[in-house]
Amino acid sequence: MKTTLGCIRRADQDFGLIEPGDRVAVGVSGGKDSLLLLSALSLYRNVRHHDFSLHALMLTTGTPEPDTTAIRALCRDLDVPILIRHTDLYEILFVHRKDRHPCALCAKMRRGMLCDLARELGLNKLALGHHREDVLETLMMSLLFEGRLHTFHPRTLMSRSGVTVIRPMVYLPEKHVIHMNRVLNLPVLHNPCPANGYTRRQEMKELLADLCRRYPNAREMMLEALKNREQYALWERE
Repeated sequence: MKTTLGCIRRADQDFGLIEPGDRVAVGVSGGKDSLLLLSALSLYRNVRHHDFSLHALMLTTGTPEPDTTAIRALCRDLDVPILIRHTDLYEILFVHRKDRHPCALCAKMRRGMLCDLARELGLNKLALGHHREDVLETLMMSLLFEGRLHTFHPRTLMSRSGVTVIRPMVYLPEKHVIHMNRVLNLPVLHNPCPANGYTRRQEMKELLADLCRRYPNAREMMLEALKNREQYALWERE
């Protein structure tokens, strides 16, 4: 957990993610990334001397509804309250729209729902579990499919809801996320999405892996490029 907390601390310092008095919602999908983020932020409160609060928010989908007993138990152990709501996202995306590539729309809808829930509960920030590879895969998708240099920012104010979205794990390698899930034995839920493993993001993951087999430090160089203020400035520091 030392590496995880170190990466979170560095992102927090670089981008001003968490401030004293913040009421932080953690978006919990049931996947490895969000469960590690939840566990790490519960410990990070001790590092930050308890100057912010945490509340877990979870949106479920699919039929039947998933069993969230283990995730509720984890939240009790971490002393983090959780709110779980079942949604009709599956029906919207796969039954009515029959979308072949629903990931971008699904992510946008989930983020909007989570921001609305956070606002209802009086929470001013929403923490999402995107890690380093998520950042780089999004950059590659934007370049190859949209013709622009773009990826999500570690800190973004959502103007409609007034909630600030933060991504504390943007410096954390995915391989460490996988390692920590084994170490902590986190209760990861099966992903019910029919598109899981057959998406453009999965293609970018494989392309990035091929690139790094030829150039082992490619991930680190791409991440540094995002912070190069003189030439690119995609990630401005606070």
